[in-house]
Amino acid sequence: MAGEPINAAEDAAEIVARLKQRMIDHALPLWSTEGWDKSSGGFIDRLYRDGTADRMAPRRVFVQARQIWCYAKAAQMGWYPQGRAIALKGLEHLLSRAKAPDGKPGYVHRLTPDGAVLDARRDAYDHAFILLALASVYALDRDAQVRTEIDALLAFLDSGLRSPHGGVHESLPVSMPRRQNPQMHLFEAMIACFDATHDLSFQNRAGEFFALFLANLYDKQKRVLGEYFEEDWSRIEPVSVEPGHQAEWAWLLKGFERITGCPTGQRRGELLETALRYRDAATGCLVDEGDVAGNVRRDTRRLWPQTEMAKAWIAQAEGGEAGAADEARAALVRLERHYLSHPVAGGWYDQFDRDGNSLVDTIPASSFYHVLCAVTEAEQVLS
Repeated sequence: MAGEPINAAEDAAEIVARLKQRMIDHALPLWSTEGWDKSSGGFIDRLYRDGTADRMAPRRVFVQARQIWCYAKAAQMGWYPQGRAIALKGLEHLLSRAKAPDGKPGYVHRLTPDGAVLDARRDAYDHAFILLALASVYALDRDAQVRTEIDALLAFLDSGLRSPHGGVHESLPVSMPRRQNPQMHLFEAMIACFDATHDLSFQNRAGEFFALFLANLYDKQKRVLGEYFEEDWSRIEPVSVEPGHQAEWAWLLKGFERITGCPTGQRRGELLETALRYRDAATGCLVDEGDVAGNVRRDTRRLWPQTEMAKAWIAQAEGGEAGAADEARAALVRLERHYLSHPVAGGWYDQFDRDGNSLVDTIPASSFYHVLCAVTEAEQVLS
């Protein structure tokens, strides 16, 4: 394994419990107090590096949805009982401000700090996370009103965003290039909707994105996931490889296997093997971008690919692969050591350069989903 050795065995042995406690004691309280706008409502998009809220930052709608997911998930896990009320409060704000404020179906893209529409486009990536948030809230109470919102969002996807070439458009108005990223997160949302509802139609919807992955997004010969595409899903050259997304798909394929029984082990192994080519020699962390030949194109390293590497190894451990649990714990130790050891308890560093200098001066709320998801997955599989 490249990077710093895990010298203390107890570091790896205790990492899941330590990260869980970090979420409960610090992150969940921080992002529901300083990270919540008490005057206008809604979650704050980012904190300053001293942990105080940047109240003037625009509110990205997908971040609102991610924070709802975090608190619903923490409540579902039994980690944070007040998470249910926080998630419901966040959902109420999201529905009142972002859903069809201009009378057109779907959710807008960005809001001002006081809740006015800043960007009215309908973005597919946003809708994936709104669907994920709705599924997580529905899983708590099986509330019929929340299921109605799920069905309304699905109807909008079908009528407004579905592409004749498969998958969904980037946005309305339609924009280019097409990206795999919204398709990946809709795949995730459909799996979550099945888990929450046990409605078999969500297996079928997830299956459509799995088929798109196999037919268009994934190059089976080169074993790389494409990022950018033309309207007909032909790849845009030179192909960009994001190792974090390779790892994320490996985790998601295990989720698809769990709900359908469809074997995904071969592709998971290929994705993970390719992701491991793009690591920083000093830390063992994934870098942000490479090319199909295995060369590093961008040697910066963001937080989220590290959580996805941990989740990919967790998926392999769940599948019984020898050594995968140890690799997952080592990935979590790297996450804690390099990204979560921030002077603000419950905060994180978002991105470093090759020399380990922090490149982002704020603490973005968008990373909470990645961190909490990695820790909840670790708790369920490794503990």
